[in-house]
Amino acid sequence: MAWTWRFEKTDGSEVEPSVVPEEFTTQGDAESWIGEYWKDLLAGGADQVVLFEDATKIYGPMPLNAEG
Repeated sequence: MAWTWRFEKTDGSEVEPSVVPEEFTTQGDAESWIGEYWKDLLAGGADQVVLFEDATKIYGPMPLNAEG
């Protein structure tokens, strides 16, 4: 199983992340990574993220800014 992030603008359109993630083997690893890089991703143009386990949406969209 692979855990992956989708990076989006506020309208839900997908954007390329400014920091390219790996495929994660656990949800915890994926969440730790987003916790480390969210500021860089926000500065690079992503407004929100969605977490997937393989093709299944787990949660999101989750805003990257503090106001969201």
